[in-house]
Amino acid sequence: MPPRPDSVADTLEKLLPRVTRPARYTGGEWNAVRKDHRMVEILFALAFPEVYEIGMSHLGSLILYDELNRREDTACERVYAPWVDMEAELRRSGLPLFALESRRPVAEFDILGISLQYEMNFTNALNLLDLARLPLLAAERHAGHPLVLAGGPCAFNPEPLAPFLDAVVLGEAEEVIHEVVDACREDKRRAGARSRTDLLRQLAAIPGVYVPSLYRVTYGPDGKLATFGPTGPGVPERISRRWVSDLDRAHHPQRPVVPYLETVHDRAMVEIFRGCTRGCRFCQAGAIYRPVRERSPARVRDLARCLIDATGHQELSLAALSASDYSAIEDTVRSLVDQEGGRGVGVSLPSLRADAFSVGLAQQVQRVRKTGLTFAPEAGTRRLRDVINKGVTEQDLREAMESAFRNGWHAVKLYFMIGLPTEGREDLDGLVDLIREGEGVYREVTGGKGRQLKLAVSISPFVPKTHTPFQWEPQCSLEELEERQSYLRRRIPRRVRLSWHDAHLSRVEAVFARGDRRLARALAEVWAMGARFDSWSEQFDYRRWREAFARTGIEPAHYAERCRDRDELLPWDHLDSGVDKSFLWRERERAFAALPTPDCRWAACTGCGVCGTRAAPTGESWGKARRGEDRSSASG
Repeated sequence: MPPRPDSVADTLEKLLPRVTRPARYTGGEWNAVRKDHRMVEILFALAFPEVYEIGMSHLGSLILYDELNRREDTACERVYAPWVDMEAELRRSGLPLFALESRRPVAEFDILGISLQYEMNFTNALNLLDLARLPLLAAERHAGHPLVLAGGPCAFNPEPLAPFLDAVVLGEAEEVIHEVVDACREDKRRAGARSRTDLLRQLAAIPGVYVPSLYRVTYGPDGKLATFGPTGPGVPERISRRWVSDLDRAHHPQRPVVPYLETVHDRAMVEIFRGCTRGCRFCQAGAIYRPVRERSPARVRDLARCLIDATGHQELSLAALSASDYSAIEDTVRSLVDQEGGRGVGVSLPSLRADAFSVGLAQQVQRVRKTGLTFAPEAGTRRLRDVINKGVTEQDLREAMESAFRNGWHAVKLYFMIGLPTEGREDLDGLVDLIREGEGVYREVTGGKGRQLKLAVSISPFVPKTHTPFQWEPQCSLEELEERQSYLRRRIPRRVRLSWHDAHLSRVEAVFARGDRRLARALAEVWAMGARFDSWSEQFDYRRWREAFARTGIEPAHYAERCRDRDELLPWDHLDSGVDKSFLWRERERAFAALPTPDCRWAACTGCGVCGTRAAPTGESWGKARRGEDRSSASG
């Protein structure tokens, strides 16, 4: 018999003084929604498999929390991964995982929804199930257990987690979540009249919902996937993602929960547009969130005012994959700074292109307060940037930094990747040259006088992702990645603040990013060995992963280092992102020819398949948008 909320509260009061950052577990924040469970039919535990500070910074979770709590028949409450000290206290005290709002055990909820943002959180997802005292395997859960539902970017290949999940939402959850809740509510009303399988089959009939247990998988002697298909009639061969067609009509939270402690993104957020059509060939988000859908400037201003009134935040972030691509960005930024600046509220753009236009925007938004600038050239040479379709030239970057330094910036951060397809030694040398070029531009602008440049450089190994043109490509071996890191470490000036993404961690990420169901055993094994918070360097232990792979007969190189053939059946082929597989292959061929593909918002349609027969905006439309003559939303 699970403990009641009042007994949970009593035990929690005793153990909180023994853990770091106890405010992660107390709940009761400003704008948190608490409902009388006797007055609702569905209890939904919305889980984020990371610490509170990261989960509370995720806009998608805030949208779902608000969307679900607008329903009179549903109470949605939050759950985050307890840090290792809190996990130890929960296990020692016998306290199960509980929801923040009511402190009710998660096992008593009807639905447990887990956001899958990153492969290295998979062990945390298993840990949430175990701390909630739920069977890890979906096959061992029955009608009395919560429905374990997953969504997020990793839902576009959830196969390594398939044995642990009841259902998966593909695409933008606010478009489909009400249909899932309705199905669960109707099933609950029939108490005992139907089996768990009946509910799963009903969910599988909802467009955008994938039920892994209703599909059969076989493998060939070469270790490749041989067949994948439904176990019976009425189950779709392919599942197409759901997406919101009109962002202006889509709900946006106006009274988000205000945390008690500082979070990673401690600010109010307005999503100004969704999607990106720039077509960077390594970028999964650019594929799975197409087409571009904009929120009108008037709606953005209204939301900004409501958010600041309801939260008291002193910073407003304009959220998008590339905020400076918003067609009305200049006027919107100027009006928001005028509207909110008098209250001491700063406006920030978290994602900027490496060009002078972006620096001009940054100058506008930081009239209230100035912070550092971040640019992502990704690769060291123009040739390699053409390979990955990153439309940034050396001249673009030079002009951007020159503009930044002339306008008073003294701190710049650059993001690069290594191990990209076709990368050679000359590309690594080009990366070093770009860094030195940045230092040279700073000396030219300042005359070598005044403050010293604070230049930070972050370098990450390339990880092939599903539903991208590089989904067929191998990752470099660990030895190659470490050799390239060593080469750059010797050549990049010591005065540059250099940070590296662990090559071993990237190797595990690459294994699971394109993995299949056979990895589930390795995942359960490494979790049982103590793997938690693997995205944190102090928690990640590659030796543990290596041993788990060996114990379960998994060869990591088969998943990470192997180049896939064009006709190979891929574990995620049954999940339709909206982008045609043939288009991705054409983009791969263009990559190896170093041929860039223009952004279809401002050029001809590239034929990715997302928009069907809808016409793409022309180059003239782009010019009008930049001049402020066209304020309509652009799609596709």
